[in-house]
Amino acid sequence: MKKTGIKVTSGKRKSAIARAHIKKGVGRIRINGTPLEIYGHEMSRTKMMEPVILAGSKASKVDIDVKVQGGGFMGQASAARTAIARALVAYFSGDRELEAVLRQYDRNMLVNDPRRKLPKTPLGRGARKKRQKSYR
Repeated sequence: MKKTGIKVTSGKRKSAIARAHIKKGVGRIRINGTPLEIYGHEMSRTKMMEPVILAGSKASKVDIDVKVQGGGFMGQASAARTAIARALVAYFSGDRELEAVLRQYDRNMLVNDPRRKLPKTPLGRGARKKRQKSYR
């Protein structure tokens, strides 16, 4: 099989799923076809930029395309962040230093967050909330 130099990774958060394709390039990062610099809310944009900033000059040697679906905008940002960090580690596979820096900064950059929303219960309005009782 021919080696293409493209790596595919994924990240999840709640119900959001992100798939990142990384290849040799000039440092472009696109989320659903939109450049990261103008994508979405500022808070989610900075969250997605964290692994790129920590990678430093290595991130300017690759192009990353991320497709995200499901969930809300912060769930999508966390999923994309995990996918980008995993893609950088996979592309520069011989570099243990990059993986250590990302893991030390935040473990959830390389490991999916397992927390999920609790289902609604029959006696209340949500997962934990219950209707009040009055005995008088």
